[in-house]
Amino acid sequence: MNSLIKPTPWDTAALGMSTWELCEYSEAALQQSVATAGHYTLKLDPLADKRLLHEYGFYYCDTLIEPHCNILRLRRLNHSEISVSKQVDMQQALKICHGAFEHGRFHRDFNLSRAVADLRYDNWLKQLLAAEQVYGLYWHEELAGFIAYSGNNLLLHAVAEAYRGKGLAKFWWSTVCSELLVAGCDEVKSSISASNLAVLNLYTSLGFSFNHPQDVYHRMTT
Repeated sequence: MNSLIKPTPWDTAALGMSTWELCEYSEAALQQSVATAGHYTLKLDPLADKRLLHEYGFYYCDTLIEPHCNILRLRRLNHSEISVSKQVDMQQALKICHGAFEHGRFHRDFNLSRAVADLRYDNWLKQLLAAEQVYGLYWHEELAGFIAYSGNNLLLHAVAEAYRGKGLAKFWWSTVCSELLVAGCDEVKSSISASNLAVLNLYTSLGFSFNHPQDVYHRMTT
């Protein structure tokens, strides 16, 4: 393949088919996506002209936005009954992960089954756990969720259903973000679906700002 599209092997492993991401929004790249079988992703500015996308059979899946915060803006919160630790039981974490990402673009893609969408996130969490890049979120020493990261980027996070809506997430997020910032990160950032209002409100409450919106489009080529 040329530089117009690139393979995404982590998605291939879950979806059971060739998967690709377009490196640019151009007719040449779109023509390549039509010529080669597989599942395709394209991320672009929300204000970009989408005419070519529709002509080439791409369909909208999500809009991503980037929360970001530095140590001066972060609202630091403490709670005597919550803690975080990198000692995380994989099976317990996977139980929380499985099915937790209904706002994700793969779950919202009508060409994909929920099972393969769940598998994609399960596999990703396994890789991050193996790399020791996951904070377990604990309530009274019981695993209640996780935040996986790479560098200063929060990649994957979820709270078990039993602990949602109780006002606890802000304490866990504040603690993890504080640890990363104290460790030397200039800022902490993430990528979230604009449709996930609960997480958007969480980041807002902690002092995060938002930038870099991206519309995400998919195509299935058979």
